[in-house]
Amino acid sequence: MRKLKILHAADLHLDSPFEGLSAGKAAIRRAEQRELLGRLAELAAEEQVELVLLAGDLLDSANTYYETGEELLRALREVPAPVFISPGNHDWYSPRSPYARLQLPEHVHVFTDSAVRSVVLPELGARVYGAAFTEPTSAGLLEGFRAPREQDVFHVLCLHGEVGVKDSRYDPISEQQLEESGMDYVALGHIHKASGLLRAGSTWYSWPGCPEGRGFDETGEKTVSIVTLTEGECELKSVCIAKRRYETVKLDVSGADPLLAVHTQLPDDTVSDVYRIVLSGETDESPDLKKLYENLSDMFFELQLRDETRLRRGVWDSAGEDTLRGLFLRRLLQRYEKARDDEERKRIEQAARWGLAALNNAEEVVQHEDP
Repeated sequence: MRKLKILHAADLHLDSPFEGLSAGKAAIRRAEQRELLGRLAELAAEEQVELVLLAGDLLDSANTYYETGEELLRALREVPAPVFISPGNHDWYSPRSPYARLQLPEHVHVFTDSAVRSVVLPELGARVYGAAFTEPTSAGLLEGFRAPREQDVFHVLCLHGEVGVKDSRYDPISEQQLEESGMDYVALGHIHKASGLLRAGSTWYSWPGCPEGRGFDETGEKTVSIVTLTEGECELKSVCIAKRRYETVKLDVSGADPLLAVHTQLPDDTVSDVYRIVLSGETDESPDLKKLYENLSDMFFELQLRDETRLRRGVWDSAGEDTLRGLFLRRLLQRYEKARDDEERKRIEQAARWGLAALNNAEEVVQHEDP
């Protein structure tokens, strides 16, 4: 049976500024991003892939560091398979782009114009199609495109674009265009969250997402894809090659020491990662974020703390007021003092809290349970 094994990656965004980090840690992260290139080459060798498709935004801009260009060349030389690159909206192709300036290895092909072109690989029984952004935005690159069918040839397409967003400024693609394209597999970039394997008619397609997060809008595990094509079938395996991950966690510290709450509720292994911890709930006093940071920062590569707690309210504090609020509370307080047990007192106190929330036009945090 004919088979074609592909490594599909996109949206590395090498030389990202990492504006949320200190200058020193941002430099560390940019260096670590370059290491992704080497890990891609290693994965291609380990998986014995026959084709590598890089679907755009490999670079974050045209202004790459010298070290990035050198690492890109070194890693591409080590990839043991043909490599195809379709520039996207961040690394769009021009005569001044890094793709034009660098002396790329012979087995690396960069698509350089907005018309869909193809390269035949007879040794693989495959034809690879692709196109490039030639400026920061792009009209639909697949408009009117349909590949002629060839006997015993896999048709694959490498492209940066957005499916199902008709008015997108970044190569809008419709499912109908994918279905009519004549492709066996379309390797897409641009969306930073992995799509999983999708299908339009007989055309398989996917985004692998970005291989490593760069901010709190890219949390969780990030991956690249190993795609195996056979006649009429397709399999996709997601592989994580990231060194760090971004995570946001919200912790309720009501009635607890915030430091202890963080220690007991976080996973054990966080030292490589970038975390944003949001403290919530009701507290007697505002958490000391500076003290918390001093005690917790060594547990993470980078830590952000946010305080969304609310000061605990004394329910009966306003019972002496000559106001509607005071009258409401005095009547409930009389019932509270005559309550038969703690359970009844708890229900009356909850009623007081909900009533105060209504009077203050505020949201109440107490949760009622159904009887």
